[in-house]
Amino acid sequence: MPPLEAEARGYTLFRVLDREFMIKVSKRRWVVVLVFSCYSMCNAFQWIHYAAINNIFMNFYGVSSFAIDWLSMCYMLVYIPLLLPVAWLLEKFGLRTIALAGSSLNCLGAWVKVGSLQPHLFPVTVLGQVICSVAQVFILGMPSPIASVWFGDDEVSTACSIAVLGNQLGNALGFLVPAVSVPNIDNPDELAYHISIMFYITAGVATLLFILVLIVFKEKPKHPPSRAQCLSYALASTDASYLSSIIQLFKNLNFVLLVITYGKTHVCLVITYGKAHVCPRCTRTGHVRPET
Repeated sequence: MPPLEAEARGYTLFRVLDREFMIKVSKRRWVVVLVFSCYSMCNAFQWIHYAAINNIFMNFYGVSSFAIDWLSMCYMLVYIPLLLPVAWLLEKFGLRTIALAGSSLNCLGAWVKVGSLQPHLFPVTVLGQVICSVAQVFILGMPSPIASVWFGDDEVSTACSIAVLGNQLGNALGFLVPAVSVPNIDNPDELAYHISIMFYITAGVATLLFILVLIVFKEKPKHPPSRAQCLSYALASTDASYLSSIIQLFKNLNFVLLVITYGKTHVCLVITYGKAHVCPRCTRTGHVRPET
């Protein structure tokens, strides 16, 4: 296509080696990042909604506070061994496959928890939470690839921020919604009813988002949105070793410093959460576990 004709149609021509690419951003890109942000938010909500009302679930299931805490900590435990394998899957199979895996596991885990609305079914709720924690591994690595594959050079930072924001909003809602929707009452049947409302709404939202992922998510846009993606298409190599790329990353001082800084930030977050969890003044009245 001649350059003037391409410009008239809203394209930019870019040549790499002996290949010519037409650069144009897709209208679908904002829908993709918003759907991702929403199912990331749903998964993050499920991470913390047990711990937000720890004593209520403790009394309902007849288990220790430590057992309820593990429903949140399992997210961290699962993430460590599965991080690199899922990152390899993302590189090998692409965005759509990983998005479908994450949203489907998130949906499945939510529905499994719907089946745990009796005091003797704590193992079922553990199973549902473990499934959601596996889904998290397929979610947390997605913001950067989505931003780079679907967005232009001047939109990558904004897109990545929107994708990450969903997870943070999910954390906030996970603390807020259970505290205002599940009362601290002794009647197990009435308590099961209030918990069921939260679980069914969560499962319904997760199902809707899974359907949207099926409809909306594509592997990549028809045309590369940036010069960087043109280079990626032109220079893509199937011979590159995944292990060697990981080793190269850890030889990069800037990357190592970023990992340390990000890790320290999360340590501070966990400490802050722990203080809020054990301090009665930081917890809503009626949701404080009595001291023994």
